Amino acid sequence: MSRVKPTVADLIAGKGQRQLTDIFVLSLEEVRAAEEAGLDMMCLPDEMMSREVREAAPTTFVIAALAYGVHATTDEYLRMGMTVYRHGADAVYCAAGLDTVARLAAEGLAVVGHIGFIPTHRTWYGGYRATAKTAETALRVWRQARALEDAGAFAAEIELVPEPVAAAISQRSSLLLISMGSGAGCDAQYLFSMDILGTNTGHYPRHSKKYRDFQAEYERLHAERVAAYSEYRADVEGGAYPATEHKLRIDEAELAKFIEALDSDQDGAAAAVPWTEIAQPPR
Repeated sequence: MSRVKPTVADLIAGKGQRQLTDIFVLSLEEVRAAEEAGLDMMCLPDEMMSREVREAAPTTFVIAALAYGVHATTDEYLRMGMTVYRHGADAVYCAAGLDTVARLAAEGLAVVGHIGFIPTHRTWYGGYRATAKTAETALRVWRQARALEDAGAFAAEIELVPEPVAAAISQRSSLLLISMGSGAGCDAQYLFSMDILGTNTGHYPRHSKKYRDFQAEYERLHAERVAAYSEYRADVEGGAYPATEHKLRIDEAELAKFIEALDSDQDGAAAAVPWTEIAQPPR
């Protein structure tokens, strides 16, 4: 049975029925892999969104993340939102203020907001740390969700919130809640491709899970690349490259005629020969 790309209406109608899968990708190869693996959603940087992405992932719901701090005004967010929409994005992620979210939603863009711990606002949390561990801070996350609903967002990433808190909010909110380290009580699970594939050379968060170790493979390939280059250098220096099989041949009689003409052509260096004449096929 062939798969059909879900719409926003489909995602909202299916809230609470099953756990969806979402992944953050950084290359067209990862886009293709997510599509072939049958993931429900993927998120990518706004500047990466293109027709090539849409063609590579025809049945995956694509969210273009509008870069916080790059787009400074609501008009800039809206302009980029419309750009990625024209390139085929199904929704936009926006961590900007509620006025901006409301403006994007008013123009018909499907907006994914962000609640709980928001990395771009980490200074207010005292760095990278979980939130909603007290009744007061958990209530604050709930109010964030309500504010996003009122602004017109249809979904929100909920990050680093204890599972029971996230589940309680999800049960009471119309938002499609996408869990980033907030447990299985939400509507979707969200991980970064770099964590899944093991290409992250920095800190792995507690909620991440490494399924492969691509970094070790990259290091192995790098060592092989250096070895190949070193062998090539040694072959050139030792005369092993180019060998006979790498060289073009010329008929011995033609070579002799050329050498004879070369030795007798004293003015050849000054003569301008059109490239079209050089490129003519032999008669």
